[in-house]
Amino acid sequence: MYERKVLPFYMTYPLPVYYEEEDSIIRDLEYLQQMYPSEARRYQKTISSILDKLDYEGSMIYDEYPDKWQIYKLSKDIADRIKREEEKEDPDQEFPVEKWQWLGDLVQILLCYEIYKRRHNTRKGILRF
Repeated sequence: MYERKVLPFYMTYPLPVYYEEEDSIIRDLEYLQQMYPSEARRYQKTISSILDKLDYEGSMIYDEYPDKWQIYKLSKDIADRIKREEEKEDPDQEFPVEKWQWLGDLVQILLCYEIYKRRHNTRKGILRF
């Protein structure tokens, strides 16, 4: 004979445990970001300030599947801005071409991590995508 099992209350709403896991992931990510080299931390601050302007309801960073081209374009714009700022700080210094080649890749990686962190920020009480 089929017998109905009654679930305990704590098993009927498992989301608080899920949020705790998300919080620990974000804390780990933030801790590891503190160990970035000094240049990467400086670039991370620039990326964070730019993403603050894009942090609104309906932004492309909160799309379920963000467009790869938009992410690439945003990272290229950020890399160009960083390049202009560094050339403005020290106009006499000659920067090697290799630095600008890897800068785009580094900015794109840092941008993706920052978007991930913002998409999974549960401080407002819900997952944001």
